[in-house]
Amino acid sequence: MTEIASPYISHPRVMVLGVQPGTPPFRIVEIDGQVVGEAKAMTDVLQAAAAYGITVHDLDDPEQVRWVGGDKFTWRPR
Repeated sequence: MTEIASPYISHPRVMVLGVQPGTPPFRIVEIDGQVVGEAKAMTDVLQAAAAYGITVHDLDDPEQVRWVGGDKFTWRPR
């Protein structure tokens, strides 16, 4: 497979991991590969990014945020 034919995998600075059980459930947020906190809503993800100088314009853009185990609307364990 040539480089042109290979799929492109983005490496965004912000990664939101799968939902963890808790009261309330939460998702772990990583920035640049480091755990920076917990998010209980989309706004928590935006605040964490802003605290590290990252402005997220589009939560659906895989170049900016990678959602693991669900999307931006997944905040309850499956």
